[in-house]
Amino acid sequence: MNLPFSLFLALKYLRPKRTFVSVITIISVVGVMLGVAVLIIVLSVMSGFDYMWRDKILSFNAHITLSGHGPIDAPDDLIDRIEAVEGVEGAAPYVEGLVFLQHHDRIHTPLLRGIDADYEAQVSRVPEHIVAGSFDVMYDELILGRDLAVQMGARVGDRILVYSPQSFLAQDEIRLPEELTVTGIYELGMWDFDMGYTLTSLGMARELYGMETGVHAVQIMTEDPYRAHVVADRIKQELGPEYEVRTWMELNRQLFAALRVEKNMMFFLLIFITIVAAFGITNTLITLTVQKTREIGLLKALGFPSGSIMRVFFWQGWIEGVIGTVLGIGMGLWVLAYRNDLMMWLSNRFGWELFPKELYHLSEIPASTSLFDIILIAVSVMVICTLAGIVPAYRAASLDPARALRNE
Repeated sequence: MNLPFSLFLALKYLRPKRTFVSVITIISVVGVMLGVAVLIIVLSVMSGFDYMWRDKILSFNAHITLSGHGPIDAPDDLIDRIEAVEGVEGAAPYVEGLVFLQHHDRIHTPLLRGIDADYEAQVSRVPEHIVAGSFDVMYDELILGRDLAVQMGARVGDRILVYSPQSFLAQDEIRLPEELTVTGIYELGMWDFDMGYTLTSLGMARELYGMETGVHAVQIMTEDPYRAHVVADRIKQELGPEYEVRTWMELNRQLFAALRVEKNMMFFLLIFITIVAAFGITNTLITLTVQKTREIGLLKALGFPSGSIMRVFFWQGWIEGVIGTVLGIGMGLWVLAYRNDLMMWLSNRFGWELFPKELYHLSEIPASTSLFDIILIAVSVMVICTLAGIVPAYRAASLDPARALRNE
């Protein structure tokens, strides 16, 4: 196989020898490998958090929320119209507001959501995440999130006092709290929902908020959550401007925007690890040009063009980048495959809690590796490593052959 002369010479210089050049070449490749591995691991974990939050949000809330400028008076008729829209799989009404819960001497202020159990299973996966008791929401019954139940010291069968904020507005009468029985405890694995919400019947929620009829909003489930905006547009056309229709992506825009910004910032910050490794490649090639001054001068004296000599160092930087990138991708994927085993080992061996359960409420580190992210990292690193050969390549090409040979 006939190789271009510049590539042949670059491979010759990369042959492992017991010299200083070989050692720093290995160090440069290792630097690129670590940079690529760290980038893949961090971006995959960030993507894992993104997908995890999406899954948790969609476990509690439906894909679309429809509300009016005030309470919706005839929710059943409205639900029939909504379910007739193409792409809608189900709809459920609810009433939601802040309440005060008291169990013995413990008081908490979650959001209380009044639901219709017959409709709720069509739009929520909370019934699938019951960890104690059952998904029963009769008139005087209550379902708590696991974290809220732990904080209040409540169990299935306990009685909870529920105070409505409406009782503080009444000046001429005293409204006693409702006493509800805990029939179920759910766990979605997300603090906001497991601590911040409690469920009861639609009738009880109406009584707590002084509503004789109607609901606050309607949740709508679609066939594809990532095309919810298309269905939302159809619902707007069907119902007109008197209702506000918002998708789950719009309601959680700040969360996903923050995750996206964090991921981009992590990429731009961690890419500097690769840039530092690229300086190592530049240092290697500059050292090589000094050691090979006589050979470079001889080649130029024999008539080899400066472009061919420059390509030798570009090839060398590119090859080191390829080796480091491939090894880095392999190392990053390996660490991701055994990330939870490594976390457990570090926790058992050194007592390090990388993701404390009290803070993140996670039993495992989430990760989702994207082919696009791997390609982006590989291309970025290859460009940086190739450009690392510019300075030494220019130095080699600008050598005067007579002076190079004379100095040797």
